[in-house]
Amino acid sequence: MPILESFRVWLNQKSTQTPPKGLLGKAIFYTMNQWDRLVRYTEQGFTKPDNNDAENAIRPFVVGRKNWLFSGNPKGARASAVLFSLIETAKANELEPYRYLRYLFERLPMAETTEDYESLLPQHLHPNQLKLNA
Repeated sequence: MPILESFRVWLNQKSTQTPPKGLLGKAIFYTMNQWDRLVRYTEQGFTKPDNNDAENAIRPFVVGRKNWLFSGNPKGARASAVLFSLIETAKANELEPYRYLRYLFERLPMAETTEDYESLLPQHLHPNQLKLNA
């Protein structure tokens, strides 16, 4: 917080010395208006000041989406989003994505209840479950 507070003092000083329509003036104005959001991460011990992890997770899909024909319409985009979400959630839960998808697609036809479907979500599985059935 001391670094952020000194940054805020600097922003306040520069805001009176910088033309508001210039690039620096716009950046200063934007930062000052977003200050509450900027410092929010300091309220929690586990949050970060950026979203780099999320950006890096979706980068392969963003780069490749023009090459994927099935994302050319709303239904295809929804299907892509579901699969990408499952894959990234599997990774976040330390599951190997290929093994998880194989496990999922082998068991999905037998699911009948909400509980059956929920039990197939990555957050409800342990990596050992996939190794036994791979």
